[in-house]
Amino acid sequence: MSTNSSPKTGTAESIILKPLHRLPLLISAFGLTLLAVPINNLPGILISIFGLFLLLQSFILRLEFTSSDLVVLQLGRELRRFPFQNWLAWRLFLPQLPGIFYFRETASPHLLPILFDPTTLREQLELRVGELEVPKASPNTLS
Repeated sequence: MSTNSSPKTGTAESIILKPLHRLPLLISAFGLTLLAVPINNLPGILISIFGLFLLLQSFILRLEFTSSDLVVLQLGRELRRFPFQNWLAWRLFLPQLPGIFYFRETASPHLLPILFDPTTLREQLELRVGELEVPKASPNTLS
């Protein structure tokens, strides 16, 4: 098992994505900013707590791409396995900002905050399940 996050040419290698703390820090900063506004403090407190929760998750959770699965690791132990054969679609929403990673399995859809390097995440998704990416809607198409 490889622990670096550089893309590999084959899919036999497993890749563990590096954490990215940008999203939790931005959410926490937004919550703290709301605390400075002279209105009800409850939204600021709740948003700050949520940001701290995501920050904790960014330290203890890892995504590992194997040749056949996306594996969620918690403190090095396998928490959940998502076999690529069960995937129907995936998409990254706002990956340059702190965004959301969406993928749909035959059983259910999943939304995950991007707590990992979005460039390597996209590279690994394209390498392993690239044909399942949901394209962005073109502004010229009417549906």
